[in-house]
Amino acid sequence: MIKVGIIGPESTGKTALAQRLAEEYKTLWVPEYSREYLTNLGRPYVQTDLLEIAQGQIASVKALRKKASRILFIDTDIHVIKVWSDYKYGNCDPWIMQQLDMNVCDVYLLTYYDIPYEDDPLRENPDDRDVLFDMYEKLVNNRNLSYMVMKGSLEERVKAAKSYINRLL
Repeated sequence: MIKVGIIGPESTGKTALAQRLAEEYKTLWVPEYSREYLTNLGRPYVQTDLLEIAQGQIASVKALRKKASRILFIDTDIHVIKVWSDYKYGNCDPWIMQQLDMNVCDVYLLTYYDIPYEDDPLRENPDDRDVLFDMYEKLVNNRNLSYMVMKGSLEERVKAAKSYINRLL
């Protein structure tokens, strides 16, 4: 089973890319758990909520991994929660840091901010996508993770991602 993590700033096409690649490879994709969690929260989130979100994301990956064919696409993995925590709170919970090493994908697709920002009640940073992208790129480089930056239209991203992934299969 190859796990492909799709990470990047908000409103950079992670979900669309995950859905489309899952269709192309006739497999499953793991939705971003934070959307479900925050939609049902009923109050503004706080830093401790990120632990619940991380646990829910990890559980979702484990559940869908059992059902997927040879590849699983993960819309927003634990690396996103780490960057989110660092950006918003200036630090990250030690448990989340530990999970970074325990829940690594085989490759990452890092989505660039070259597509228009789409407003959404759960999104917070329309003007800082460049800063966030740099945080993601620094994180994957510092952790020596295999990744590719996804730029362009959805079609261009799908084509580049497929070329990259097919080399792994």
